[in-house]
Amino acid sequence: MILAAAQTKPKRGDISANLLNHYYLIELAAQNGANLIAFPELSITGYERKNAEALVFTEDDYRIDHLKELSVRNNMVIIAGAPILIDSKMFIGEFIITPDDSVSIYTKQFLHEGEDDFFQSSLDHNPMITIEDQNISFAICADIDNPLHPENAKKRNTDIYIASIFFSPNGIPNAYRDLQNYAAKHKMNVLMSNFSGESWGSPSAVKAHFGTTKEN
Repeated sequence: MILAAAQTKPKRGDISANLLNHYYLIELAAQNGANLIAFPELSITGYERKNAEALVFTEDDYRIDHLKELSVRNNMVIIAGAPILIDSKMFIGEFIITPDDSVSIYTKQFLHEGEDDFFQSSLDHNPMITIEDQNISFAICADIDNPLHPENAKKRNTDIYIASIFFSPNGIPNAYRDLQNYAAKHKMNVLMSNFSGESWGSPSAVKAHFGTTKEN
């Protein structure tokens, strides 16, 4: 199985340009045989708080239609982030788009300080997918700061734990440390995708991370 971590550099308020970047990186991953590509937190819009309501996606938003087409055409799972409106509540979420032309939604469970002024958290939207007999679970940013999150993933027999994040240069060392510890403790492989460039006026750490269990 080949997994790809995308390093996007979103343009503020320009969803069309950001989606074009997604299309390019998906095709590049497909050329290299990837079965799955994971984009960073809120990758389609960039990491936004105050402006998120103006950029919000619906559960069946037409703007992800071409991502669905690319998933089917390339036989690839696509994980792309956006603020998502569900039952009149706005979440930091991501679309899990699979080659059978279906879409599930993961929503961030543990919010950073200040995010709760704009977003809701929820444990209700927590899908798992399977590729080549490997169970895959998802996390968004601050989820990985809470050890309960990967612990609960392991209780669901997770083999691969994928985190889409927006971490600063100061925050990324802790993310590396925590994910490496989770991989060893819970015997599961990890994949992390972070932004490049700035988002929300703040710098990102420009890092991706692949971690394996000790057995691998």
